[in-house]
Amino acid sequence: MDIKEITLDESNSLTQALEMLDKSGTGLLFVTNSDNQLTGILTDGDVRRALLKKATLESTVDKAMNRNFVSLAANTESSIILSQINKKVKIIPLVDENNKLVDYASISKIRTIPIAAPSLNGNELAYVTECIKTNWISSQGKYVRKFEELFTNYHSNRKALAVSNGTVALHLALEALGIGDGDEVIVPNLTFAASVNSILYTGAIPVLAEVDTNTWNIDVKKAEQLITKRTKAIMAVHLFGNPCNMDDIMELSSKHGLKVIEDCAEALGSYYHRRPVGVFGDAATFSFYGNKIITTGEGGMVLFKKDEVAERAAMLRDHGMQKTKKYWHLEVGYNYRLTNIQAAIGVAQFERLEEFVAAKRKVARSYNEVLSNNPYFQTPVELDGMINTYWLYTFMVRSTAPFKRDDMMHYLNQQGVETRPVFYPMHTMPPYQSFGNAEELVISQQLSSSGISLPSSVNLTEIQLAHICKAIITFLDRYK
Repeated sequence: MDIKEITLDESNSLTQALEMLDKSGTGLLFVTNSDNQLTGILTDGDVRRALLKKATLESTVDKAMNRNFVSLAANTESSIILSQINKKVKIIPLVDENNKLVDYASISKIRTIPIAAPSLNGNELAYVTECIKTNWISSQGKYVRKFEELFTNYHSNRKALAVSNGTVALHLALEALGIGDGDEVIVPNLTFAASVNSILYTGAIPVLAEVDTNTWNIDVKKAEQLITKRTKAIMAVHLFGNPCNMDDIMELSSKHGLKVIEDCAEALGSYYHRRPVGVFGDAATFSFYGNKIITTGEGGMVLFKKDEVAERAAMLRDHGMQKTKKYWHLEVGYNYRLTNIQAAIGVAQFERLEEFVAAKRKVARSYNEVLSNNPYFQTPVELDGMINTYWLYTFMVRSTAPFKRDDMMHYLNQQGVETRPVFYPMHTMPPYQSFGNAEELVISQQLSSSGISLPSSVNLTEIQLAHICKAIITFLDRYK
């Protein structure tokens, strides 16, 4: 609901307030003064108590409103906002530095337009209900097998294993491929920490490589310069849904005898030369966290090129137990299984994959129309032969712009538009500083400090999209 529909001036009458409460159905209104500063909140109960104290329906709202309420700054972290929402406080007004009302949060949304939100109005409820009715709720059940089959069929018959999240998918892939103590794995410096953490879990050493200024993916030529006699693998991260140059990566792999792991956490549905990402390397991994292309809440998938590697991974996924001899453990394994309930959600989500990808690409086209012809921005690329799913539409603010990245993010946040900065470069954070040379990682640092991700939900409405684009244009008008 638009914030204007539940906001009224303190000079309005109680009659007007009751009409708004009846129309909105929220049970609560925000009260502002003539400067749009938040001065109180008003509930049905506040109106009732005022009338009992001899107020009339023509009395002004300021005579009945509650001045003791919870509000938060509009730039408050989402986790903090959620911690303040409870049975008593169900809606929290969000204000700017001048106490002007700019947005509100509730249990169903943190911002008017969140950075990402799942669409769960397909067969999710029906499939989950079936799991519950049949008592198949853990990792044994038909939906786990169905989910894996869908991935196998979509990805050129590569063996698929469902796992509990995207991070363990990476770890399982590396372990199954024999990556271990002392081995080196080349990984892009601009990625989410899971890519690097999974390497460290195996006892191997991550080697941070610079990224390309155009695609923001690993720079293959610079990666080759990092190869030593201990290098065993290279991890290709398809950042934000944009496919890596897999021809060059596979050529590098062949030349130096390296394993290739594709981190497709953000790229399900992306294509490289008419083939889906995930079918090029020795293994590929996917994430189904709540903000991903499809979601199971938490969950992941691993694809393998060779059946014997997939069989070992399946054994490791299930505590290292031998498949043909129950409770006989061949190796120290893990409990990385996905539940049938989660897989049921995944199956329902996968049924709509093409719809989701089309929706994200439509959102990207709208943003490109506003941003791509502006000299202040570097927009995401889609090179010939590639299909970018634009998991999160991300662009860079050039150093020549008359404003900073954070200025734009702050303004959009004040308009109810949640934004997100690009990942910190791995080499700048305490656990990973020894794995890269800062002097050789300047590009990823520049991209990180200038990047903005815009709302990219598959269920963004035309009205919301228009609001975001208008907010961007209004911000830019300041600098004409």
